[in-house]
Amino acid sequence: MTVLEARRLHLQAGGHTVLSEVSARFEPGQVTAILGANGAGKSTLLAALAGLSRPADGEVLLDEAPLLDLPPRRRAQRLGFIPQSPEIAWGLEVRTVVGLGRLPWLAARGLSGEDEAAIDRALAAARVEDLAARDITTLSGGERARALIARALAGEPEWLLADEPYAGLDPRHALEAGDLFRRLAGDGAGVLLTLHDLTLAARLADRVLVLGHGRVLADGPPAAAMTPEILAAAYGIDARLRTTEQGLSVDILGRWG
Repeated sequence: MTVLEARRLHLQAGGHTVLSEVSARFEPGQVTAILGANGAGKSTLLAALAGLSRPADGEVLLDEAPLLDLPPRRRAQRLGFIPQSPEIAWGLEVRTVVGLGRLPWLAARGLSGEDEAAIDRALAAARVEDLAARDITTLSGGERARALIARALAGEPEWLLADEPYAGLDPRHALEAGDLFRRLAGDGAGVLLTLHDLTLAARLADRVLVLGHGRVLADGPPAAAMTPEILAAAYGIDARLRTTEQGLSVDILGRWG
């Protein structure tokens, strides 16, 4: 069973400590939401788990082996990463951009029939088949977000790590994205998402990791990790988690104190 683990991670940026003694073990087949206020270290943690940064101390393990010891191509085959603010420098067709997700699997050859089939599946899963021939620079923010989800899926990774993947999505496509993430987890992949929407996290995630000032404040099922005390410590708000007909919901009552 593939396990992704952060062990006593300590990261700094510009002389400032961003993560301190962060440890967490992630199991496949689950959707994990990483929560915290702006500057809490969510994006930094996700990038470290994807092998995109080297911690000052501690390590990230994949199957009990140091992730950064894996060759970059092998890391890219196993871990799919969707950045929060991706840069699109060229006016490429969406299908071409999605096809870039197959690069870790290519040697000195063009796309095979298997690669093309993986691209088709990714386009369909992200609901962007009708955009395949469009120039990606002409898409709306939400359409571009879905195309980049498709690019990550084209690599068929064991782990999908997405930094604020709901940014720019309209309500319908947000629901479809949630269904997609749940389906990926149901098929055995590990899914890690950074989120700002607390109700979305409570309804979507099997597990919630809450960060505050670079440290883990809580880690567990939504009901256990999103208590009023934890939400107050993480966000400085008075909030309550309750059960509705639609599922869990977070009521924000005001500022704390």
